[in-house]
Amino acid sequence: MLGRFGVLTLSLVIFAFQNVKAEDARDLEFFEKKIRPALVENCIKCHSSADKKSKGGLALDTKEGVARGGETGPAVVPGKPELSLLVKAILYDGDLKMPPKGKLSAELIADLTQWVKMGAPDPRTKINADIAKNEKKPLKGENWWSFAPIANVKVPAVTNNLGRNEIDNFILSRLEKDHLTPSPEASKAILVRRLYFDLIGLPPTPEQVKAFLSDSSVDAYEKLVDNLLKSQHFGEKWGRHWLDIARFSESSGGGRTALFPDSWRYRDYVIQAFNNDKSFNRFLLEQIAGDLLPTKDNRESADNIIATSFLALGPTNFERQDKKILEMDVIDEQLDTLGKAILGMTIGCARCHDHKFDPIPTHDYYALAGIFKSTKTLIHDNVSRWIDRKLPVDAETEKKSSEHDAKVALLDNKIKELKKKTTTKADAVKKIIDPKDLDGIVIDDTKAKKVGAWTVSKFSNSFIGTGYLHDENKNKGELTLSFTPEFTKAGKYEVLLAYQAGTTRANDVPVTIFHGDGETVVHVDMQKNPPIDGRFVSLGQFRFENSGQNFVLISNMDTKGHVTVDALQFLPVGETEKVVKTPAKGETVDAKELKKMEVELKELKAKGPVRPVAMSVEDEKKPAGINICIRGNVHTPGPLVPRGFLSAVKVNNTIKIPDNASGRKEFGLWLGDDSNPLTARVYANRVWSWLLGSGLVRTTDNFGTTGEAPSHPELLDFLASGFIKDNWSTKKLVRKIVTSQTYRQSSEESTLAQQKDPENKTFSHMNRKRLEVESIRDAILMVSGKLDFAMGGSTITPGTSSEYGYKFTDYRRSVYTPIFRNNLPEIFEVFDFPDPNLVVGKRNVSTIAPQALYLMNNSFIIAKSGEAALHLLKENTLSESQKIESVYFQVLGRSPTPAENAKVMSFLQEKSEKEKAQAWPLVFQAMFSTLDFRYLH
Repeated sequence: MLGRFGVLTLSLVIFAFQNVKAEDARDLEFFEKKIRPALVENCIKCHSSADKKSKGGLALDTKEGVARGGETGPAVVPGKPELSLLVKAILYDGDLKMPPKGKLSAELIADLTQWVKMGAPDPRTKINADIAKNEKKPLKGENWWSFAPIANVKVPAVTNNLGRNEIDNFILSRLEKDHLTPSPEASKAILVRRLYFDLIGLPPTPEQVKAFLSDSSVDAYEKLVDNLLKSQHFGEKWGRHWLDIARFSESSGGGRTALFPDSWRYRDYVIQAFNNDKSFNRFLLEQIAGDLLPTKDNRESADNIIATSFLALGPTNFERQDKKILEMDVIDEQLDTLGKAILGMTIGCARCHDHKFDPIPTHDYYALAGIFKSTKTLIHDNVSRWIDRKLPVDAETEKKSSEHDAKVALLDNKIKELKKKTTTKADAVKKIIDPKDLDGIVIDDTKAKKVGAWTVSKFSNSFIGTGYLHDENKNKGELTLSFTPEFTKAGKYEVLLAYQAGTTRANDVPVTIFHGDGETVVHVDMQKNPPIDGRFVSLGQFRFENSGQNFVLISNMDTKGHVTVDALQFLPVGETEKVVKTPAKGETVDAKELKKMEVELKELKAKGPVRPVAMSVEDEKKPAGINICIRGNVHTPGPLVPRGFLSAVKVNNTIKIPDNASGRKEFGLWLGDDSNPLTARVYANRVWSWLLGSGLVRTTDNFGTTGEAPSHPELLDFLASGFIKDNWSTKKLVRKIVTSQTYRQSSEESTLAQQKDPENKTFSHMNRKRLEVESIRDAILMVSGKLDFAMGGSTITPGTSSEYGYKFTDYRRSVYTPIFRNNLPEIFEVFDFPDPNLVVGKRNVSTIAPQALYLMNNSFIIAKSGEAALHLLKENTLSESQKIESVYFQVLGRSPTPAENAKVMSFLQEKSEKEKAQAWPLVFQAMFSTLDFRYLH
């Protein structure tokens, strides 16, 4: 066993090297999308190597110039933003202030700081007098392999045909050219474990292992493959692969992160699609334009609407007040996701300028962007939100739902009319509200700690206390107000801000809430009337402690317009009504009636029939093209671009976008066209990578010029063309690969292979693959007898309002574990669960100390090891040796070697009979900690 572990260590080192190229590609993409435009727009004019009088001797137009720095030293210390002069300058730290005309936005500062923290990756090696003119022009599409039509390749002949299907001929042909030989077939015990985890993500039971080992029929292996492909657990395993790519999450992640209570429907849709072996091009079409497709029944209509959640569930800061920027950021994220996920292209790099490496001009980016600009993804308010679309229901439910909606609409209209009436009356009467007349903890502006020259005002005819404060639209970045509540009871409070609205007010006032779970920044649009009682806006609900850092900081940093502050209110959640105050002295009858009606509306909505909804999108009423945003800035429009597709990607069918349609349906058809050179190639490569441990193209999300070329281009085209001929069937492609001799190889490589091909690009042997975290967790739960096999449905605990502090207590399969963008289960974080903000076609595989510590010390592992031992000890008829055998079969799917058996037996013999009950959990825990458990050989 030690020999195997020694080889495995080498394999892990190889995996680390395999990841380098993919990480470099991501870093370059970050530079092209975020850093190059920032430098061009704000720095290069004064700091160019082409200018002999570059200010301070600093040139920021090449990597060399950044590293060399200027008169005061290197501009950047890679990996250390706190020591980098560039970062200090943009932070206006001390005397160093760049750019001198004004501080960069917080977003640009964050991007540049992150770039330095990443090590300042920079592809710019040439000195350019004019970056916009002289930078590398992208290749023409036909000059790069991935844009060429998929070839109808011939299966190569080989000297020693040891293969089982055509795949092996391609592999053997390459091995013969490199004078290498394939590894022998792995043992049946290894193959059965490999197949179970690769196809359904679960370990085989001891009985299933033994049944396969005892099956001597010629087609025993193929029968097992077919049974696993039919299993309902296939969709749970393979659907999770797609969810990695779809950046699936159940929270928004940005700003004051919001839960996505219905995104689970998309997860279930994906799982069912893989179980049903839905044609992959149809699967893509539904996710892009399912709501626009004809359907035969309600079930299909619902599935098609749910599928479009793919476009809606990306990471989003719904609180962004500049709605034009928010919309464009959402479109950019959608295009970035679609490009990487389906085409293997970094489309987003063309938002600000022509792609520097691939044949994607800015014109093509905005041609695609027009499709999604013509698609409604957001509903705007002070805090925007996603679109929930009602799902089709039966006729009776539809009738009841319509009747209920009509009642809600009627009462809602009455409330709106009464609000207008109440507002009119209030305008005529000066209202000064005593803070004592308000519920909760109220802090008037007079009690706030002031920094800077705030002005007291009573100009408004309605305020709280003795007046309110404003900044007179001066001294931006120098004025702050700090409100510090004194809580007698720890708990969750809603924080509300009172301010005076107006057209000259700032629309992006930063408010930072320091609470028990950290800090949250909310931006308030003071041009809009406060939505609660015409005085307050809710900043959100937060947990506060009795003591500690509890305060709210309001600043006029980076604001444009007057900032006003009247008061702050803290309401205990669940103890007071959303209406923020008890009736103030002199309150009108209309106002009291309004409150009563608002309570009735709330109750009416709660009593209505439950109508399922799904996150979705819908076409805008007037679809149209979009203007190019000069340097990516939505407030600097350029020429109008008609909607269309990527000009470098040629398809045989002419697909035109009708004037009255968004173009989503046509885009989906274009992506899934049999002649599209990218879609089938990218997916076939993904499937190969998931099964073999690395792709024929190792940069699975990047088929552009900064990615790697395929190691076996003819094999990739063979797989892609066969995939299309098989009606884009995932299961047929999987079956083709796993029944090949290449997949069935041992993971033991020869000395010659180690020397000539240390990265195993020739696939001379099977790559050792670490189990994904879901399989590690599910296997432990399964061995302990605690795994819940229930499928589908919402798994977020009812009543949950925030991802922070969420308790992950569910024992269902890990694919159903709630995925939050800012809060993942500890085991997920330790074992490389992918970032749900990104498209991840190949997961990172790290080897770090916290993994071993988790397996040794975590309460989950300890508890499940104990429960597994309890099940074992109930088998009173088993001898110690048989119990050891049972443990090995349950955890590793094989018998122990004589040495392993002797080692465990020796450990047990040191214990008294009473101590053995405590020893067996340690045996299970030790087995869960082994590399043989965590890796497939």
